[in-house]
Order: sequence, then C-alpha cells, then structure tokens
Amino acid sequence: MKQLEETKSNGLALIPFLLFIVIYMGAGIILQMRGVEMAFYQFPSVVAMSIAVIVAFVMFHKAGINENFATFAKGAASEDVVTMLMIYLLAGGFSAVAGAMGGIESTVNLGVSIIPAHLLTAGIFVISAFMATATGTSMGTVGAIVPIAVGVVDKAGLSMPLVMAACMSGAMFGDNLSMISDTTIAATRTQGVELKDKFRTNFWCALPAAIIALALLVAFGRPEHAVAIPAGNYELIKVVPYMLVLVLALLGINVFLVLLFGIVSAGIIGIACGDLTVITFATNVWEGYKSMIEVFLLSMFGGGVAELTAKYGGLQWMIEKLSGICKGKKSAQAALCVLAGVTDMATANNTVAIIVDGNMARSISEKYKIDPRKTASILDAFTCIFQGMIPYGAQFLLVASLTKGRVSPLDIIPLLWYLFLLGLFTVLSFLIPSYEKLTLPGEWDWENHTVIR
Repeated sequence: MKQLEETKSNGLALIPFLLFIVIYMGAGIILQMRGVEMAFYQFPSVVAMSIAVIVAFVMFHKAGINENFATFAKGAASEDVVTMLMIYLLAGGFSAVAGAMGGIESTVNLGVSIIPAHLLTAGIFVISAFMATATGTSMGTVGAIVPIAVGVVDKAGLSMPLVMAACMSGAMFGDNLSMISDTTIAATRTQGVELKDKFRTNFWCALPAAIIALALLVAFGRPEHAVAIPAGNYELIKVVPYMLVLVLALLGINVFLVLLFGIVSAGIIGIACGDLTVITFATNVWEGYKSMIEVFLLSMFGGGVAELTAKYGGLQWMIEKLSGICKGKKSAQAALCVLAGVTDMATANNTVAIIVDGNMARSISEKYKIDPRKTASILDAFTCIFQGMIPYGAQFLLVASLTKGRVSPLDIIPLLWYLFLLGLFTVLSFLIPSYEKLTLPGEWDWENHTVIR
C-alpha cells in the first residue's frame, strides 16, 4: 500500500485492462448479434489479454522494454500468482481423473436415488449444490443435472423454469463454495487468504440463503404427480475422492496435499474398479492440466499487466476516485460488490472478473482495512451471483441448449431465489456488526497477513 501511495496517479494506466474488457465483451456482443452459439466464449480470453499486454508495453515504452518486462515478470511470477497456477493445474487433474473413473456419474445417481418424490425440485438444488461443491464446476454440474431434470419435469408436472432455477442456483452455490473452483482459487490467491478461511466467511452467508431457498423450493416446487426420478447405478466408493477433498480442505490441510490426495485416491479407485489403467490415469491427469491452460495463461498475463498498471499509477487513480464515493469501510465493501458484479457482466466469466478485479480489490481492502477474507468472499459471491443471472453467461446458454429452447432466461431469472438471498446476506454480513463477527472468526493481522485466532 505504501508503494501505491508513493506512485503518481494516472488513470490512463488502466487502458490495457479496459481494452481487454472492450475486446472480450465487444466480440461477444457482435457474435451474439450474428446468432453464434456461446457467443461470449468464442473469442479466446488469453488472446484479448495478450493484446492488453502489448498495449501496456507500447504505452509505457519510455521506461524501456527491459524494465517493463522485468515489471511484467514480477507480477506474472509473484508468489500468489504461481501458487494460484499450481492449484489450477492440480484442481484440473483431480477433476479429470475423478470424472474419468465414474465419480460424477456415481455422485449424481446417488443423489437422485435418495430424493423423496415430493421433494423433487428441492432435491435438484441439493444435488446440484453438492456436485458443484465437490467438482468445482458449475458448467459440469449443469451439463450433468439438466438432462435428468428435463426428463421428469413433464412426467411429474413440475415447473420447468423453477426446476432449471433450482439447478442453476445449486450449481452457483457450489461454484462459490468449492475448494477447487477456479473462482475460489482466484479470489483467495489475489487477496492472500487461505481457502478454508474464505470458505467459512462465505459459508455463513450461503447457509441462510440456501435454507430459505430450499424452503421456498419445497413450498412452491411440489410435483402434481408423485414420481421418482429414474436413477442409474452408482458405487459409493467412487464418491470418496470428492468427500476426501472436501473434508481435508476444511480441516486446514495444505491445498497442494489435499489435491494430490484427491488425484491419487481417484486414480487408485479407478484402477481398482477397472475404469482406469496406469496409462489412462496419467493421460487424464494431463488432460486435466490442459483444461486449465486458458485460465492458467490468463492469470499469468493478468498478473503481469496488473503489476504494470500499479507501477504507472492506474490502481492509485482508481483508489483516489473510489475514495470520493467510499466514506468508510462499509461503503467500500459495497463498492467491491458493485465492482465485482459489473466486471462479471462485462466479461461474462466470473473467474476472469476476479482476476481483473483482484489487485484493485486488494488495494481497496488495505486502504479501508477490510478483512481480506471478506474481500475474497465478496469477489467470489458477487461474480457468481451475476454469472448465474446474465442471460448470455455460459451456464444459461448451456441450459437453453439442453432444454432445446423450452425455457427462457427471463422465465428463470426471477426464480433464482438463492442468488438474490446470497447477495442480501453477503451485504448484511458487513452492515451488521454481530453478523460480521460471525462470518470472520478471529482478527486479521495486517502486519503478518494472517488470522489471529
């Protein structure tokens, strides 16, 4: 923070990041107007960020390419960024191996088999929430759950928009809380906090929201006809790796060890059950790594551009402008909520939004003495909330595809009760002192950047 205060304010230094958003969003809007499917995901985010990198080097050319590259490399290879990159790779490897050995199928079928007939809609929310929390992917959850849900909507006399809202809400619940979600990884590493601490902060906002949403789904989601969802076969042993990762992470075990245990346990179970061989196990680990290449490079490039932006006064300018709006700690946290939501609407990608906002949010957090656990929680919660509500987001586009256009985003959005409630409880958690204390056990030690229990 001291370094930022000594930097001369310069709003033009933010142009590279703004250019990235304009290119990424502009390409999406143009392709959407042309009727291209998944329009906001056609232009590679890494290419857009690469253009931002080039523009930054051109803008700050007076310092010389060697000095600018040294600054860029400092940001791209900072401890937080490298830690984030390694976690991305391991999370991708775990997700791929666990999926290949049948973990996703068994998890879904297990949940489906135990849902009482009169709780079908609420059950969809619970299954989606568990699966997304265990796998760290809202897209994977929507892809796995929606086809099953569509199959029983008409048969049971259920509301298609409400069931899709339940699935979307559960998927975003897990995306927000999962220890291996790329949004969680980005939020915690950019703010320098532990995964378990951010989880606990988020959990006390997500829990009441989920309970109320469940009650509403039970009340308004009862089927007209009693029917059970046809469940497939499942093996409990294949759910173990997901449970292992969740439990070990909550116990505070080092995240690298947690993910390594998850990969190894999924591999052993897969080989023992005949779903994997040593070769296919290794292949799937590699495929998982490759699935993270985009967010890996985006985080690295984004870290480098952020360092250049900070050095040449961009972050200092933004903080000065926000200071005119923020009158204190509470209003600064409200500003973070708006920043996260607006950036997600612009990028249509919650992980990208967190990466873009990360350094700026950390500077605001330090200036107004906002507990970094809360900052990470706000970034993750509000990007997930808006990601779950924008009609052009990947999740909604996938729902539209899987339901073959039978339901409109405008029908679903008013029924996303959990997301509205999550936003409400997140805001209340910094407006009400006693609630804030519940979500933030212990005090943050600003000197040592750790929690004093």
